[in-house]
Amino acid sequence: MPPPSNRRPFDGSSKLAESLPSPLHTTSYDGPVSTGAEATVGQVEVPARRARWTAHDRKTQLVGLATEVFAERGFSATTMDEIALRAGVTKPVLYQHFPSKQALYDELCDAITADLTEVLTEATSQASGPRDKVGAGFNAFFSYVATHRAEFVVLYDRSDADSRGLGRVEDTLIELVDPLIDAGLEPEHRRVLAVAVVTMAEGVARRWLGNQRDLSTRDLHAEAGPLSTEVAGLAWGGLRSVRPLTEER
Repeated sequence: MPPPSNRRPFDGSSKLAESLPSPLHTTSYDGPVSTGAEATVGQVEVPARRARWTAHDRKTQLVGLATEVFAERGFSATTMDEIALRAGVTKPVLYQHFPSKQALYDELCDAITADLTEVLTEATSQASGPRDKVGAGFNAFFSYVATHRAEFVVLYDRSDADSRGLGRVEDTLIELVDPLIDAGLEPEHRRVLAVAVVTMAEGVARRWLGNQRDLSTRDLHAEAGPLSTEVAGLAWGGLRSVRPLTEER
């Protein structure tokens, strides 16, 4: 299965750079950004049209750069001054968009939540049966983690960031997995199994990222497929043996 698309890339990728005005990191205010090009009309040089940051573009850039700093230094050790410096903006400009460091973290969690919903829904909807859905789901998840390493390093950082952001991501995954466990189970039983599946995936992802810090994104992504196959095999082996609690009694 091809790797999931980076619909909202917050990792400084070329896809993000292409979608934003140029230059990417050199402005110190939210006014027009010159493209550096000029046109000549008769004997008069007329500056080319100046691209302007939209609020969405600026917020996307700031979250991406904040994520880089959080991943490098840890959430607790990072200051708003450092984020502003990395972005090439003044601190007042940063505070115009995000009133706190926690707000940047929350925006990151919201982006991951939206992206995973799209990626996992697409992957599992194209699978042909229960076993394929399990495999496709794990493959999509680990592939997404591989291509968004910095985001997940920050997400799993055991720091003083408000953990409700991580909780929202986990709740989203559980809600996506729950209906896929179709074995005539009671809703509460099915939800417990969904929590177990999500916890297993997150635990493996956390350890995987911690042990492979020196791998390039390309190499990390190459490992995602075999890793997802191993974990999906374990999950499927357990899920296919599940029976309603009334039958087990």
